[in-house]
Amino acid sequence: MPITDRPAFHFHRGSAPLLLSMPHAGTYVPPAIAARLSDDARHVPDTDWHLERLYDFARELGASILVATHSRYVIDLNRPPDGASLYPGQATTGLCPTNTFDATSVYRTQADEPDDAEIAERREAVWRPYHAKLEEELKRLRAEHGVAGLWDAHSIRSVLPQFFEGKLPDLNFGTNKGATCDGAMTQAVTAVAEQAAGYTWVLNGRYTGGYITRHYGRPQDNVHAIQLEMCQSTYMQETLPFDYLPDVAAGIQPHLKRMIEAMLRFLRSAAA
Repeated sequence: MPITDRPAFHFHRGSAPLLLSMPHAGTYVPPAIAARLSDDARHVPDTDWHLERLYDFARELGASILVATHSRYVIDLNRPPDGASLYPGQATTGLCPTNTFDATSVYRTQADEPDDAEIAERREAVWRPYHAKLEEELKRLRAEHGVAGLWDAHSIRSVLPQFFEGKLPDLNFGTNKGATCDGAMTQAVTAVAEQAAGYTWVLNGRYTGGYITRHYGRPQDNVHAIQLEMCQSTYMQETLPFDYLPDVAAGIQPHLKRMIEAMLRFLRSAAA
């Protein structure tokens, strides 16, 4: 039997030179894998919840949108295919995580964890199709517009002692320390964050961009990538049942929209 019965992503093709990627928004776990998960992991608590709803303005701006369908517990689309650590010496989770963000086991027993053959099967069924589509769309955008932008959208609980001390800033921008996009684009986006009263932000702090940002961001080839890791406290309930909070989200959404608009202005000027 195949490892999964569902496609790895759903995709909306836009008209602007920008792709929004949401690699951790998926919640689906195939039944054969779900049966082996711990009780806590079955709630898929480490999901980047509700990002499609939070970024629902992106379609009207003309952005293409690529959204994962499967939970990161099946396979993490923002990790290298060989599972190499993105943050050597720091706590992180792997290509097929065996621990949750709270350092509890994803699986009921160690015997339930995937072996190398199963990891390879998950990689072929879920990881490769997502990345093939991502690469294909960036190539199309660059061919059509002369430039392509990639916004890798993420969210995370604001307090996670396993990974960082205290509370994260609300908005965590990552450009692999300036390597994945033109500095003028970064400045345009973070200028919006600077003006967002009541919200904190940092550039290349605890999160400097994952595999997607680092791998696809090639400003020398007119492909500019930035990751935004948002605190979930800015728009949702961070604990079960992980509800979207419209009144809270209404505070941050206009700033997000202005950031995307600032990125688009840069991209269009770069293509001119």
